[in-house]
Parts: sequence; C-alpha cells; structure tokens
Amino acid sequence: MSTASPPGLDPEQLRVFLDRARPGLVAGPLTARVIEGGRSNLTYTVTDGTGSWVVRRPPLGHVLATAHDMRREHRVISALHPTAVPVPEPVALCEDESVLGAPFYVMEHVAGTPYRTAGQLAPLGAERTRAAVLGLVDTLVELHAVDPRAVGLGDFGRPEGFLDRQLRRWGKQLDASRSRELAGIGELHAGLGRARPDSPAPSVVHGDYRLDNVLLDGEDRVAAVLDWEMSTLGDPLTDLGLLAMYSTPLDLPGSPVSTTAGAAGHPPAAELVERYAARSGRDASAIAWYTAFAWFKLAVILEGIHYRYTLGQTVGAGFDRIGDLVPVFVEHGLHTLKEG
Repeated sequence: MSTASPPGLDPEQLRVFLDRARPGLVAGPLTARVIEGGRSNLTYTVTDGTGSWVVRRPPLGHVLATAHDMRREHRVISALHPTAVPVPEPVALCEDESVLGAPFYVMEHVAGTPYRTAGQLAPLGAERTRAAVLGLVDTLVELHAVDPRAVGLGDFGRPEGFLDRQLRRWGKQLDASRSRELAGIGELHAGLGRARPDSPAPSVVHGDYRLDNVLLDGEDRVAAVLDWEMSTLGDPLTDLGLLAMYSTPLDLPGSPVSTTAGAAGHPPAAELVERYAARSGRDASAIAWYTAFAWFKLAVILEGIHYRYTLGQTVGAGFDRIGDLVPVFVEHGLHTLKEG
C-alpha cells in the first residue's frame, strides 16, 4: 500500500481524529488508498498494519450536502447493525470539515468480494452463482422486515406520496438533461404516472440494491450491504423492481453498462420476485410497474451522462457509447409497463 496520501484523505489528520474519537483503536501510522468502483461518494481503505477500516466522504469539490449526507449514511448503518441486515459496524462520524475537508465517517473493513459483471461471476460456476443471487433476495427481505421505528429510523424519510415524488424528481432530472429527441421517454413517464400503484406499508429502502453493492463472503453469502447514500423510508417494491431490472440480461456486447444477469446460473427476474413475495408475505403483483420505473430511472441517469459527455464534462472510456443505450432502456421500460 502506498504511503502517499490519496486525494481527499490525509492519513495523519485522520489518525489525530481517531485517537480522539476512539482512543486506542489505532496502533500506528495510517496508510490509505482509494477503493475503485464507486460512482459518487469516495471510499478508502486505511490500515495501521494490524487493523483496517473504511472511510467514506463526499466527492472532491463543491457538492450538494443533501446528495452526499455522511450523517445520513452513518445513521442508517448504525441503526441496522444490531439487526439481521449485514452492514459494516460504524466506528466514528466526523462532521468537522477541517479534518479532511468534508464530513466523513469510518466503519469496519468487512472481508468480502464485490461482483459487478457476469464475467466476474463465471469462476463461481452456475450453482454457486444461483445461491449467491437467491441470498441477495433473502437479505432484501430481511432489510424490509426491519421496523423503522424500532431501530430509531421512524423519521428517516417521508413515505407518504413517495412514488409521486419519485416520478416528479426523475421527470425533472430528465428535463434538466434534454439535449435531443428521445422517442418514447415521454410516453414512458406519462404511462408510469397513469398506472402508479398504491404503495404497501413503508420500509427502509436501500435505493440502489443489486449484487455489486454487496460483498460476498467465502461461502457466497452476503457479508455486507454497502452504499447506503440513496436510502430512505419508502416503498420497498422500488428496491425489488430495481433488482428485477438488473436481473434482466441486456445482451449488449461491449456495453459500458454491465450487469451480472448473463452469468450461468443467475436466476431470472421472475424467480427472484416470486422468492421475495413468498418470503416477505408482500403482494408483488404490480412488479412490472416498479421494474418499468427502474428502466426509466436508468434511462434518465444515462441521458444525464450522455448530456455531460456532449458538453465535454466527462473523462474516461466508454462515455461515447452511453447515448446509444438510452433508447434501449426506454424500450425495455415501455415493453415492461405494457406487459404488466
């Protein structure tokens, strides 16, 4: 591990903070590195050569506090840690921006492997892949079974009108990213509004629940659910719809957007929904709407990336192909909504 300080984290400053917040936790000088793969907030591993921890902080530069709320992330994992939901143990929250230049929190380092593509799952084989994905569903059931009030999260969100607000929010996001005509996307948004289901009892929702936001242990079980930045109180079936969407093979060779759905042994979306309904006792008959909504959200996100690419505001490989994917996601959304 390099002794150089990664951008956004000064190991010496962090050591001073931890010595004050958790005396005796750190046994020596800290070294740190950035964990690659994050899409928004920055994540680092730090170690004193004996123990290791993970630090989360907002991205560098000006950010919206509401979009990168470290207190909120720390609060939800602190509330869930004593439950059956596997989350890293929180260590400390720091809201003093003079330490690292932004609020941050520290949590335990959980050993495990993230799987982001079908190719990464291939060495597991079909049987182990199937068990891992079914376990992902079971963990989602555990999350949605948590009583928010019982763990101190009764005011963590505003579940009343949740789906209406989501539709408005993503509609505004689309309007802010419009730079071209997109056939069908207005029809999809309007169709979602007309067919909006009544939400079941609210729960803690993760907001971005899929295989590459968890760590699997050596026995292919979920060791930790990560990336809680979009969590809130709301409609639990939005988590299931997103998981169903990511469990639909895209069949787009060379696509910069990848899923694990094409891996041998990966259960189809319908089986995951059936397992969730059976284990949670929830009515999932409206899942087509939630899955179509997930397709719409991803289309809007990708269109935003494409828009920034056209303005020269993105750096890296693959951004030139993002724009071609948006119509594919819109088509999937329309088809799913009509089939439902």
